[in-house]
Amino acid sequence: MANKALGLKELIAIAIGGMVGGGIFTILGISVSMVGFLAPFAIALGGVIALFAAYSYVKLGVYYKDEGATYAFFKRTYPKSHLAASFIGWYTIFGYISTLSLYSYTFASYAISGSTFSHSEIARKVVSLIIVAIFVLINLWSVRGMGRLEDFMVYIKLTILLFISGVLIYFGKTDLHTFILTMQSDFSKTPILNILIVSSVTFVAYEGFQLVINAVKEMDNPDINIPRAIYSAVIIVASLYFVIALGAVLSIPVDDLIKNKEYALAAGAKDLLGKSGETMVIIGAILATSSAISGTLFGASRQMARISDDGYLPKLLSKRRGTIPSNAIIAMGLSSGILILSGGLRVILEFGSITFLLVSLLMGVANYKIKDKTASHPVFALIAILGLAIGAVLILYYEYKTEIEQLYFIVAIYLILTVGAYIYAKIQEKRVK
Repeated sequence: MANKALGLKELIAIAIGGMVGGGIFTILGISVSMVGFLAPFAIALGGVIALFAAYSYVKLGVYYKDEGATYAFFKRTYPKSHLAASFIGWYTIFGYISTLSLYSYTFASYAISGSTFSHSEIARKVVSLIIVAIFVLINLWSVRGMGRLEDFMVYIKLTILLFISGVLIYFGKTDLHTFILTMQSDFSKTPILNILIVSSVTFVAYEGFQLVINAVKEMDNPDINIPRAIYSAVIIVASLYFVIALGAVLSIPVDDLIKNKEYALAAGAKDLLGKSGETMVIIGAILATSSAISGTLFGASRQMARISDDGYLPKLLSKRRGTIPSNAIIAMGLSSGILILSGGLRVILEFGSITFLLVSLLMGVANYKIKDKTASHPVFALIAILGLAIGAVLILYYEYKTEIEQLYFIVAIYLILTVGAYIYAKIQEKRVK
């Protein structure tokens, strides 16, 4: 039998591509403002939360081998509940759409930075729509072509980001002794709660590893490659984030990190290396967002098609060309375009981070329910549930304390999605009677 289109290298690239998007460029300022020089460690601790989620996904992914991933796992674990299947399907898909929109928007922000259109909202949205359209066409074209392009973008961007991080650390304005003293001072005066909140908020920067499972029909040896790809990708990304954050706090003044936010790395590189350093960071950001767009569109479209197959989304979305869910890919692109045009992507991103944390918690619950079938250790399964539950509570608490209006908006989005999911659940209940 011929080899499948995607091997371990491509699968790791898809997972890393889904994780290293715009997140790392936006969480630095927030993290430093809350925990100072402890930010690299708090961000890396977010990787531990991601590993909690990864454990359940790996076990369920190997057991079910279903491209529907999140949605399919929950539905097959609770097969008698149409409401549960419809709700988790709608929430998960909209979470992907929101992150796809943000990645595209972040790509555009960096792509036009330094040009005469850098402050034009219209130009930013036009470029966002164009890059979404390009990756829709790439994903419609070829699975193998997408995989090879993902390889190129992911490994090139990792090389660039690691190089920039190394330069920032080497030429940093803060020496190691001063850093250790400052870190000790920050640790003594920073509440542990703040460190845990930063770790929870940064979970959005790790979202995307589960996209590997959406490619189960196109991968070699899923029993081995699913756990290898997911665990490897999470560890690689956590290490990368730590190095990037360490380089940032060593070389860029704290006030500048907080003020410049996602442009802080570019500004810091420009101060040390001149225009070439700034350009290199911008290229890294563009590659990071590009691979995140591609990986998210690849995995989420397959999950959307799977949900449509089961009747919880319009049947038109289930149409495939071979293994490629063409209509779902187009629908993802169009939905993302609507969000880009409507604005308010920051609040939608926050909705996405909360959604994926809560959905990962539900995956932990599902895995524990069938732990004997998935060969999961009961203690590890319970630790995963507890860790994700704490993370979900902390991020909601953070929203409540800092962005109460944003929290209200998120609740309103949930209500709209709940109505849509409820309607399709009832329609499906009538069909099966």
